[in-house]
Amino acid sequence: MLKEILNPASCAKCRVCCGFDENDKWEIPLIFSELREKIEEKLGVTLQKRGSEFVFDMEFDGDKVIYCPAAGENGCTLGDLKPFDCLIWPFRVNLLGGRRVITVSPVCGTVSELPLKTLSEFIQKDGFAEKLFQTAREHPDMVKPYIEGYPILAVEPDTK
Repeated sequence: MLKEILNPASCAKCRVCCGFDENDKWEIPLIFSELREKIEEKLGVTLQKRGSEFVFDMEFDGDKVIYCPAAGENGCTLGDLKPFDCLIWPFRVNLLGGRRVITVSPVCGTVSELPLKTLSEFIQKDGFAEKLFQTAREHPDMVKPYIEGYPILAVEPDTK
C-alpha cells in the first residue's frame, strides 16, 4: 500500500514499528475479527480480545523490547493477513477534539524525512485517506488518541 514512499526492504531492516515495550503496548496493532482465526492458525498463537477486536498476547518486562510474533528477518510473515494498522503504518487515525484525523508517526525515520506536502498529497491519492476514515468508522477501536507533535495530514470531513 505504501511502496511509493516506503521501501519494503527498509522496513524489514528497521522494524521499529514491530517492537513494543511496557510503555507502548497500547500501540500493538489491532487485528480485526475477520482475520483472527487465520492469523492464529498461521502463527500458532492465541490472540487476546481488546475491545471489539484482537491483539497479539505479548508478555512485557519493563523497558525490554518485545517483537511482534509476525516479525521475521525479512519483514512481516503475515503477507495478505497483515493487520490494517500495519498496512498503513506510519500513518494512523487519531481522535482530536472529537474529530478523526490522519497523522504520521515521527518514529518512522524514512517517512518522517519526507516533506509534509508530499505526505499530504500521498494520502489523498487513490482515496487512501477516505479508506482510512471508512475503516475507522467500521472499526472504531483502531482510532487512538492524538499524540502531541504528530503532524496532522487530514481531518475527516464533517458528515452532518
